[in-house]
Amino acid sequence: MTAPSSSTASRKGGRWIEQWDPEDEAFWKEKGERIANRNLLFSVLSEHIGFSVWTLWSVLVLFMGPEYGLTPADKFLLTSMVTLVGAVVRVPYTFAVALFGGRNWTIVSAGLLLVPTVAAFTVMEPGTSFSTFLIVGVLAGIGGGNFASSMTNINAFFPLRRKGWALGLNAGGGNIGVPVIQLIALAIIGASGGPRVLLGIYIPFILLAAVLAALFMDNLASVKNDTGAARDAAREGHTWIMSFLYVGTFGSFIGYSFAFGMVLQNQFGRTPLQAAYLTFIGPLLGSLIRPVGGWLADRYGGARITLYNYVGMAAATALLIVAGMQDSLPVFVAVFVVLFVLSGLGNGSTYKMIPGIFQAKAQAKGLRGEEAAAYGRRLSGASMGLIGAVGALGGVGINLAFRQSFLSYGSGTGAFVAFLAFYAACFAVTWAVYLRRPIGGKAAAPAPGTKSQLSYAEV
Repeated sequence: MTAPSSSTASRKGGRWIEQWDPEDEAFWKEKGERIANRNLLFSVLSEHIGFSVWTLWSVLVLFMGPEYGLTPADKFLLTSMVTLVGAVVRVPYTFAVALFGGRNWTIVSAGLLLVPTVAAFTVMEPGTSFSTFLIVGVLAGIGGGNFASSMTNINAFFPLRRKGWALGLNAGGGNIGVPVIQLIALAIIGASGGPRVLLGIYIPFILLAAVLAALFMDNLASVKNDTGAARDAAREGHTWIMSFLYVGTFGSFIGYSFAFGMVLQNQFGRTPLQAAYLTFIGPLLGSLIRPVGGWLADRYGGARITLYNYVGMAAATALLIVAGMQDSLPVFVAVFVVLFVLSGLGNGSTYKMIPGIFQAKAQAKGLRGEEAAAYGRRLSGASMGLIGAVGALGGVGINLAFRQSFLSYGSGTGAFVAFLAFYAACFAVTWAVYLRRPIGGKAAAPAPGTKSQLSYAEV
C-alpha cells in the first residue's frame, strides 16, 4: 500500500498538508513522525505562553499590597473570573482549529495574548479601581483557550498508540507556564521590582511564539470544520463523564495554582516574597509529571491510573485538613506539593482515556482500521474542547470555595472538606463506568444483530 502524501500546499492562506494517516506505520516512519514532532514542539511553546498569560493574575495579586485596597475575598473573586473566562473560551478555540487550521489559529491565538498583557501593563498601579482590575483580569482568560486548540490540533497529528505521551507532553509543556511565571515573579519581587517588569518580559515572547508558529507549523486539511462532530460529542455521555473526571484533575491543578499563594498569605501569614518562594514548586512538579501520567496510561490503561490517582488525591486532601487545623506550615506545604503532583499525573491519564474511549466506540459500531481511527479522531478532537472547558471550571469552583471558606471560617479547611468529598465521587465514577466488571465475569457474546458491549480495557 502506498503511503499517503504529506506534501504541504498553500491553501486558505497557510501551509496545508492535504493527506495525513499517522496510523499507517510506513507513512509514520518515513515522514509523519518528523512532521508531527515539529508541530508538537512549537505547539508546546505557544501553549506555554498562553498558560503564563492566563495565570498572570495568580502572581499579580501577590504584588498587590494594602495600598491597592483589595480584600482577600476581592482577590479570590478576581482569580475566579479569570479562570471562568479561560474555561469558557476553550469551546470556540477547539473548533477554531477546524475552521482556520492548526497553524493559522496558533498564530492568531498567540498574537491575541498581547491584548491582556498590554492592558495589565497599563493599569497595574495603586489607585486603579477593583472593577478595572476585574475587567482587565478577565481579558487574561483568553490564555486558557490556547490549551484547547493546541490539544485538538496535536491529537490529529499522532497515532492512537502515541497519543498518551504526545498529549501529555503538549499539555505538560503548557502547564509548566504556570510555575515559570511564578519563578520569574519570585526573581522580580526578590529584586524589589514591580509587576510591570514581569509584564514587559512577556511581550517579546508572545511575538516570538507567533512568528515561530508561522514559520514551522502546518495545517491538516483532514481536520475539516465539522459541526456534526461537536453535536455528536455533546450528545455522547462519555464526554460529560470525562468532563466530570477532568474537573477533579485539571480543575484541581489550575484552581490550586491560582489559590496556593493566597492561602499561604491569608491562612499562614506569609509575605508576598515568602509565598512566592513556595507557590511555584507544586505547579512545576505537576506540569513535569503530566507526560508521565500519559505514558503510564499508554502502558497500564488510563482508567486504572486515574482510579488510583484519585485515591492519592483524597488521602493528600485529608492530610491537608489535619495540617491546616494544627497550623503546621511545613506539613501543609509538603502535602500540597504532593497534591499538585497527583493532579498533574491524573491530567495525563484522563486525557489519554478520551481517544481510547472513542476508539472503543468505533469498534463497538463494527468499524475497523482507518475507518475506526478516523471516527475516533473526529469525536475525540471535538470532545476535548468540551472536556477541557468543563474541567477548567473546576478551577473556578476551587477559588470560590476558598473565598467562601475564608469568609465563613477564616481558613481554607472548609473548602478542603468539600474537595475530599468530590475526589471520592470521582473515584466512584471511574470505577463504576470504566473498570467495574459484569457480575459473573466476562460478558457473554452479543446476539446476532445486536451491538457489542464496549470494552475499555485499553482506555
